[in-house]
Amino acid sequence: MNGKILVITGASGALGKVVAEAARARGAKVAEIDHAASVTPPTPDRIVIGGVDLSDTAQAVKVIEAAAAHFGRLDALVNIAGAFSFETITDGDPKTWQRLYTINVMTAFNASRAAIPHLVTSGAGRIINIGAMGALQAGAGMGPYAASKSGVHRLTEALAAELKGKVTVNAVLPSTIDTPANRRDMPQADFSKWVTGSELAEVILFLAGDAASAVTGALIPVSGRV
Repeated sequence: MNGKILVITGASGALGKVVAEAARARGAKVAEIDHAASVTPPTPDRIVIGGVDLSDTAQAVKVIEAAAAHFGRLDALVNIAGAFSFETITDGDPKTWQRLYTINVMTAFNASRAAIPHLVTSGAGRIINIGAMGALQAGAGMGPYAASKSGVHRLTEALAAELKGKVTVNAVLPSTIDTPANRRDMPQADFSKWVTGSELAEVILFLAGDAASAVTGALIPVSGRV
């Protein structure tokens, strides 16, 4: 990753922080984008841009252009921004479906669309999306989340076909990620079986690097030990 320039969305979240730190530790320069506000000053290898609504096309374009201007180019986009909700169809709110589609699909769509010209120019452009194992077969209460993450899977495949030979586009499909929030929500679970943020970061950074130049259109399960 030495010298690579990455944009990471959802960078202040549990997974985003791990991926950003791992990328910088390997010599990458990182633009960290998030909906949460931030006052972190920029450095030569890091820019943090908070208060961004990536579901808004204009904001997505603005922030991607700012990242490219800061570093001079972009090599990879890691779309981590997303949300989860456990809600049955019978008792749930239709607004949940729209909210998860907006946060999980449209943020990735807008960020990718804005970054594509820069990634093509890179000559080694990469887009890595975050799908979900739970979107392969939805269980009770998983309808809105699984539907939105299935949309991420289809976005990944369509973009990979459109950009073949120019930019690789792949998605990682984690099972339950070992985060403080998930431990609080599922205190009786066996945490040792969950995939860790570090394990997921390893796969993401592989896909962002030169060694993955022949991998595109892949939906890669990262299921821990379940």
